Amino acid sequence: MEIFHCLYFGVLLAFTCIVAVVLADDPYSEALLSLKSELIDDDNSLDDWLVPPGGNTEEKVQACSWSGVKCDKNSTVVVALDLSMKNLGGELTGKQFGVFAELVDLNLSYNSFSGQLPLGIFNLTNLKSFDISRNNFSGRFPGGISSLRNLVVLDAFSNSFSGPLPVEVSQLQYLKVFNLAGSYFDGPIPSEYGSFKSLEFIHLAGNSLSGNIPPELGHLKTVTHMEIGYNSYEGSIPWQMGNMSELQYLDIAGANLSGPIPKQLSNLTKLESLFLFRNQLTGLVPWEFRQIVPLASLDLSDNQLSGPLPESFAELKNLKLLSLMYNEMNGTVPPGIGQLPSLETLLIWNNFFSGSLPNDLGKNLKLKWVDVSTNNFIGSIPPDICAGGLVKLILFSNNFTGSLSPSISNCSSLVRLRIEDNSFSGEIPLKFSHLPDITYVDLSRNKFTGGIPTDISQASRLQYFNISNNPGLGGMIPAKTWSSPLLQNFSASACNISGNLPPFHSCKSVSVIELRMNNLSGSVPGDVSNCQALGKMDLADNKFTGHIPEDLASLPALSVLDLSHDNFSGPIPPKFGASSSLVLLNVSFNDISGSIPSNNVFKLMGTSAYQGNPKLCGAPLEPCSASISIFGSEGTRKLTWILLLCAGVVVFIVASAFGIFYIRRGSKGHWKMVSFSGLPRFTASDVLRSFSSTESMEAVPPESNSVCKAVLPTGITVSVKKIELEAKTMKKATEFMTRLGVARHKNLIRLLGFCYNKQLAYVLYDYQPNGNLAEKITLKRDWVTKYKLVIGIARGLCFLHHDCYPAIPHGDLKLSNILFDENMEPYLADFGFKYLVEMTKGSSPATIFMGETGELNSSIKEELYMDVYRFGEIILQILTNLANAGGTIHSKPKEVLLREIYSENQTGSTDSTQEEIKLVLEVALLCIKSRPSDRPSMEDALKLLSGMKSQRK
Repeated sequence: MEIFHCLYFGVLLAFTCIVAVVLADDPYSEALLSLKSELIDDDNSLDDWLVPPGGNTEEKVQACSWSGVKCDKNSTVVVALDLSMKNLGGELTGKQFGVFAELVDLNLSYNSFSGQLPLGIFNLTNLKSFDISRNNFSGRFPGGISSLRNLVVLDAFSNSFSGPLPVEVSQLQYLKVFNLAGSYFDGPIPSEYGSFKSLEFIHLAGNSLSGNIPPELGHLKTVTHMEIGYNSYEGSIPWQMGNMSELQYLDIAGANLSGPIPKQLSNLTKLESLFLFRNQLTGLVPWEFRQIVPLASLDLSDNQLSGPLPESFAELKNLKLLSLMYNEMNGTVPPGIGQLPSLETLLIWNNFFSGSLPNDLGKNLKLKWVDVSTNNFIGSIPPDICAGGLVKLILFSNNFTGSLSPSISNCSSLVRLRIEDNSFSGEIPLKFSHLPDITYVDLSRNKFTGGIPTDISQASRLQYFNISNNPGLGGMIPAKTWSSPLLQNFSASACNISGNLPPFHSCKSVSVIELRMNNLSGSVPGDVSNCQALGKMDLADNKFTGHIPEDLASLPALSVLDLSHDNFSGPIPPKFGASSSLVLLNVSFNDISGSIPSNNVFKLMGTSAYQGNPKLCGAPLEPCSASISIFGSEGTRKLTWILLLCAGVVVFIVASAFGIFYIRRGSKGHWKMVSFSGLPRFTASDVLRSFSSTESMEAVPPESNSVCKAVLPTGITVSVKKIELEAKTMKKATEFMTRLGVARHKNLIRLLGFCYNKQLAYVLYDYQPNGNLAEKITLKRDWVTKYKLVIGIARGLCFLHHDCYPAIPHGDLKLSNILFDENMEPYLADFGFKYLVEMTKGSSPATIFMGETGELNSSIKEELYMDVYRFGEIILQILTNLANAGGTIHSKPKEVLLREIYSENQTGSTDSTQEEIKLVLEVALLCIKSRPSDRPSMEDALKLLSGMKSQRK
């Protein structure tokens, strides 16, 4: 055995000596092996970086055959090193780079390198291309880059650099591509950046830059592409930027810019794309822009621009995208806009435009998307608007009149039609059999007649249909309506529809049925049990008869059932008491009889859900009378007992009244009221009086943490949460609630105030009318809408984590805690309420979050990590339209999953949104990493998501 060991170590020593001899004449391979020893290579991407046994007889560099290594034609000098997309990690020392004096190309992109950028890289004085994009290099960008005097490409996109932008980059006279976007650089753009001599591409977007944009940038006569948006500058756009004579692409979106748009930008006569959206720009849109003949994409949306749309825009014959939405513009749309030969997208919604749309709009045969909603337009729809294959037509909230254009009824390319809140009239000419791709139709709040088109079931992709509030519509619900294979939402309230409900033979996808205020009659078909996805059914204010079908109670997703103001009879099916999803059951003003089942779910509905049924009794209505005879052979004794019992009941009621009064006032003090911004200065008595009215509150919360809707004095509708705490902890709890009340963000539900005594608190929130994401997760959304939803959630969470001090974890992030307002903007609800429970343990708001050292408690850090994890799960749910997407993600290869998501979002094989979807999926997968420390912060996640260049609105 000893001989064997000696032999083994002898061979190993000999091999080591051979390798040392080989590498002595091959410093490149030695340096690369040293570099490999520093790297984390989980995928074994560099497994071929090996020196074979034996000598180097050909005097060539061994590494020339290794993956990612490129040598000269004689294989004696390494000239390029490409380690991109190899899933490598670790921190680089840079000590090996001194060997590679002839290196021309160094590409480390799409990896996970971290730490400081090694100074040794700046010894590569022959380097022409240096790409470290999509890594996690951090700290300040080190000095010394000016030594790379031959550099042509510097790409450091999407890292974590901080501090000021490196000024000495401006000394690189051959630099053509300069990309430092997507990091945390702060401070101003150096004025020296106007001195580049050869620069063609500059990208500084998505950092934390501030200060004024230096006018010296106007000296960049060679730049063709500039992106410097998604920062927070001061002041206006320098007029000198109009001197960048070669500029073809300019993006300064989301940059906090103010003041007017300089008319000198019209001197950019080679400009093809101009993006200035999401700023605070004011004044008129320069009519001089007509001079920019190549202009194809112009997005000035989400500003404060005023005045008319210049008539001179009719001269922009190459214009494909014109977006002016979310401004304060007025006047009419010039007729010449309708004659633009290349126009594909016209987005001018949320302005004050008036008059008629150009009669020629659509004749160019290229128009795909028109959104002019929320203006003051009149007249009719242009007759040829669909001639080029229109995909989206959105005209809601205007004053359009007349009948729908016949071209719409045969517009086979149409996917989305929204014309609600106008004065359209006549019969609905839509032929659903000719609309194979239609998914969303909203015709509500118009004056249509003639009934619902009978072929609605032939719309094979229809998901949302709303015809509500057309009082003269009439007709019946078409017989096969529920069999439309993808139909989810069907709303036809207040339409004077008569007849019976059609059978529910096939309604697997239907989740919302709204038919209130019609003349429907008959009974609810028993096969409604087929509607397993049904979450809301509103049949109120009709003439329905018969019993309430017990099958309704077995529907697993049903949360809202309104059968009020009908003619239903018989008992309330007790089976509803077993429902785990039911939130609202309203059977008021019918002919319901018997006793209300005793399950707690029925009591939660409140008195208003049952009133108007004289034959109905039981809590929360009057108790049911006992059928006991009080007279007989022992009548006197029985009467005595009855009288004594009644006296006892009276005493109990009086005692209860005093008890309630005592609790309401608090055992040690009166009720107090704390109001925040957005709530009138009500007193606690005002609020409590509102709670005592069944008309003003749908159900006073009987249990801790339950939520319901209430109408306060002056008619303000709020959501109310009841919290029960011990008297000794109420002070701490109110301090914490006050802290939550001042946490204001666009994507956080507003805490309006709370009233409290020593034992109880009612917390008042903004009421959001459009439900929550759990109810709507299966709804089909276009990619732009999904992206906006993800960003809104991320912004709200980022505010809690990074803009509140100390940070506030949400603590209960889930689909049902993401609410929607009337514009379907997402709001995070219930943030921080998990920690009110901690108050009962004697912890103060400060010590729950901060330790004695002033650092965040480890448990709170864990909660922040958990928020990020749950955010990742929600992204996956939004991408897949699945409420439980986690299992799907982990059970499928990434490529298969991506294909399914592309298909779900209807993206073609060359669709530019595919790359965006892929990036969003990557962010989600980062967020659900198993080790908390591997997950990004919400600030990082939001930066990654916001770095995409799409014009999201």
